[in-house]
Amino acid sequence: MKRIFESREFSSYHVSSLFESRSPIAESYLYSSYTTVFLSHKHDDLDDLKDIIGFLQAKYSVKVYIDSRDPSMPPLTSGETAENIKKRIKQCNKFILLATNGAIESKWCNWELGFGDAQKFKDHIAIFPIKPSGTFDYEYKGTEYMSIYPFVAFYDGTETYTNGNRVERGYYVCVSKNGINTITPLADWFAAR
Repeated sequence: MKRIFESREFSSYHVSSLFESRSPIAESYLYSSYTTVFLSHKHDDLDDLKDIIGFLQAKYSVKVYIDSRDPSMPPLTSGETAENIKKRIKQCNKFILLATNGAIESKWCNWELGFGDAQKFKDHIAIFPIKPSGTFDYEYKGTEYMSIYPFVAFYDGTETYTNGNRVERGYYVCVSKNGINTITPLADWFAAR
């Protein structure tokens, strides 16, 4: 199982434009079959952000919203910014933190994660752990988050469930508790509203 991904690992999914993701979730998405995702991120993580948006949209056909560069946000960070973000988190079906080392240290990402936790609970929130390229897993700063929150992981098809059945190759949302992992295919997690 791969628990922590490397920066730029999803570069083959890179999107060149964030135009669609920076727009508020349209009413048409709220009442459609699309799953909407609030993607919390550190604004400096632009390349990884574009990679993960492309990955989620291409593989899982979800509508991703990001607050950075949203033209409806106030020009200066304020209480109105926080109110707008709270509204967007509530509107979206799912909440994912693009958990880079920078995001782990960001007061805004941590605030969004806390609010997302209160709104989405454990069934609709996950972290997407990303470490700097070429670093070891122990250098990743978000390990403690992975013991608290569900996280996205990759299983290569060689692992087995406790009953001996093989885990299919793919991406899963993993909950780790007392050394035991409970996994849900990422597609099923997105489908559950």
